[in-house]
Amino acid sequence: MNSLKNILTLLILLTFFAACEKEKDNLDKVSNAPGPSNVSATFDIEQDNSGLVTIMPTADGVTGFLIMFGDDPLAVPEEYAVNETITHIYEEGTYTVEITAIGISGKTADYEQELNVTFKAPENLVVTIAQDAANPKIVNVSATADYATIMDIYFGDVANEEPVHALPGEEVTHTYDEPGNYEIKVEAKSGGEATTIYTETVIVPEASDPVNLPIDFESFTVNYGFENFGSAVSTVIDNPDASGINTSNRVAQFVKPSGSETWAGSLLIMENPIDFTTNKLFKLKVWSPKAGAIVKLKVENIDNGEIAYEVDATTTVTNQWEELSYDFSGIDLTNEYQKVVFFFDFGNPGDDATYYFDDVKLVLANVPSISKIEDFEGEAPEFTVFGNIAEIEVVTNPDQSGANTTANTAKMIKSSGSETWAGAYFEVDNPLDLDNFSKIKVSTWSPNSGIIIKLKLENSDASITHEVDITNTTANAWEDLVYDFSGAPVADYIRIVIFFDFDNPGDDSEYYFDEIELVNEGGASSFTFEDFEGEAPAFTVFGNIADIEVVTNPDQSGANTTANAAKMTKTSGSETWAGGYFEVDPGVLDLDSYSKIKVSTWSPNSGIIIKLKLENSDASITHEVDIINSTANAWEDLVYDFSDAPAADYIRVVIFFDFDNPGDDSVYYFDEYALTN
Repeated sequence: MNSLKNILTLLILLTFFAACEKEKDNLDKVSNAPGPSNVSATFDIEQDNSGLVTIMPTADGVTGFLIMFGDDPLAVPEEYAVNETITHIYEEGTYTVEITAIGISGKTADYEQELNVTFKAPENLVVTIAQDAANPKIVNVSATADYATIMDIYFGDVANEEPVHALPGEEVTHTYDEPGNYEIKVEAKSGGEATTIYTETVIVPEASDPVNLPIDFESFTVNYGFENFGSAVSTVIDNPDASGINTSNRVAQFVKPSGSETWAGSLLIMENPIDFTTNKLFKLKVWSPKAGAIVKLKVENIDNGEIAYEVDATTTVTNQWEELSYDFSGIDLTNEYQKVVFFFDFGNPGDDATYYFDDVKLVLANVPSISKIEDFEGEAPEFTVFGNIAEIEVVTNPDQSGANTTANTAKMIKSSGSETWAGAYFEVDNPLDLDNFSKIKVSTWSPNSGIIIKLKLENSDASITHEVDITNTTANAWEDLVYDFSGAPVADYIRIVIFFDFDNPGDDSEYYFDEIELVNEGGASSFTFEDFEGEAPAFTVFGNIADIEVVTNPDQSGANTTANAAKMTKTSGSETWAGGYFEVDPGVLDLDSYSKIKVSTWSPNSGIIIKLKLENSDASITHEVDIINSTANAWEDLVYDFSDAPAADYIRVVIFFDFDNPGDDSVYYFDEYALTN
């Protein structure tokens, strides 16, 4: 019996202590709750010379308000409940209304507003109406007037409209749902019966700008007028899941209703035919409620739907954003394509599923792994410093070891007493290609580890920016930092800003940075720009040799098993410098991203000079590299280092076999030109 009593006693005690602990947790949560925020108030005044003002305070995280009306210096604050409408009678005059918001924890937040009470009719009414430059459906209205206490603003888009009450000088934002002409009316009110009124008509235009790639659905002036078929319906909406790889504001919604066709889809018409000359890889961000759904992307001629090319991709995740890629490298470039067509869950009838897509872009099909931005080895960029630091200098690399053995680097001294946000920037000639490269690598050197090194990108007027912080881990040695800019909003970024030891004032520490590169971690380590498998380039020969031919590979073994190769016969008696060249499109020879060129060669003799030379269009800028081959009667890959080539738009690729010796009718083959690193 005693044992049972002891057990009961123990259970009661445990229950008591548990209740006490729960109560303590609740008290802790209350005491740690944040204070109120976003404290504000609206005011309205009766227009009957009574001086009766209605005050409606608001705040987040509030349990009550204390108010000082400002007309009695001896008054004490009066307490009011949340959502309580408060009235007070004023005499003519100007008063400061003080509002204290009280939170559940007892923490408070204060708000003050000057209130001008007069019974005279408002005079000198000045109204400012500004339409948003990016979205003309948004208007901002503010007004001032002598003797005005309240401004009533009507936007003219609904019947029996209730006005928005605003204080003089307060800006009110309104968004119209549809294009049209709307009369905005501002009525300035005092405490008297007379008011002063201003009206103005604003025009909200139809979106009429044409659609061009890339498509991000963010513009309010572009007419994303989808043409739908098969009962599919596509519209532009606010992003319903701004997360993961897509945090943009607006996206396209694709609804495939129950019973709609297996081939139901939607299309957009581009302003001009799509240029597939260089970029041949479409990328598309999609959100699907089902994995394994075919998302077909198709392009069509604007007049003839039979002229088309399509590629399928398959979703791999559900209810989250992923990026799909479509290789259009097989497209017929002799045709024009101006329509982009989207199909979701192709091959299956509609089942009321809703899909979303965004960021439609055409990029390089073979993106390199890196693209150089600045290495400080040539002409130095023009730096702009801020925050009271010393000027940036390009100097000899003080520590040519480890991650950075280059000759020159940029040097930043964060001067003693300089701002915590002190830094510097330089600008590039062309916008950074964040479509193909999502990251930026910077080689950095710091005397201290554990500091924030911030990298920031800006467009030309700094109206669009994005910044990324990295805390370094290395002191007194070079460290490569890779900044992820995949979340940067779409913009033409040309300004690169760097901050060392961000958030701390300067102390005369010296920092160095170098080798700034765009990075595509899934990019190609090499890029084949000519393999003689398609249409042969136009060759030009010189030095009295026979014409170059593209023939069947005579030795499909070893280093080169391709079907075709180029054949050069160095005719007997031809010049020692005889050779041949072909030209490529501008931009193909990307020596910013790749420093070397690999060529597969076949020679009947080893120990000969095989020269490779690059030229710009008029041969005013050239660079050549010699390699002595080591293999006879077999394919051999030769890799030519063009890292020292002067900057130029190289388009001509010249090759010489057995350079410095006259021709003897020897036959040589070459193939598989590739940029590499």
